[in-house]
Amino acid sequence: MGLNYIENYLDNAASVFQNTKSFSNEIESTLGICKKALEENRTFFFCGNGGSASDSQHLAAELIGRYKHNRRAIPAVSLTVDTSALTAIANDFGFEYVFSRQLEGLGKPGDVLFALSTSGKSKNVINAMKTAKSLGLLVVGLTGADGAIFSEFCDTLVQVPSEVTCHIQEVHIAIGQLICGYLEDLVMNES
Repeated sequence: MGLNYIENYLDNAASVFQNTKSFSNEIESTLGICKKALEENRTFFFCGNGGSASDSQHLAAELIGRYKHNRRAIPAVSLTVDTSALTAIANDFGFEYVFSRQLEGLGKPGDVLFALSTSGKSKNVINAMKTAKSLGLLVVGLTGADGAIFSEFCDTLVQVPSEVTCHIQEVHIAIGQLICGYLEDLVMNES
């Protein structure tokens, strides 16, 4: 099992990455949205559940901290990290509002929401996208093959061509890292 299992897993992951190249236009559109937001000193918000929550935290940290280089902080917030807000909102309003309620208080027109969901069916993420749109935020959706419903709420959607959660998440974090690197390069070239 060992070697075959390893090679099979890596071949499957590589295939999903190769097929994701068909979404290069959507990724390029995302970079355009991010560039404009960066130039206007807008905030980048991230949300998702489970592994997507971890990715949200990771990507926000890359922007507010550093990716590869010391540079000015890029305003970024993961809506998945404030346990007091998350539990209070879940208790008082319902778990489906844990992200949208935070956006109501923090989001401004021109900010960007990255909505991550491997299934594309997470009610709390969909509600965040709806709220973001109503407040004038731009919405970037990252989902899997079954996440077509996201297109209704996004300015741009990268729909990873896979139904395998782990491979979808691998591509999501790779795209997120690509975006972080792009934004950092823009900041490094400001001077």
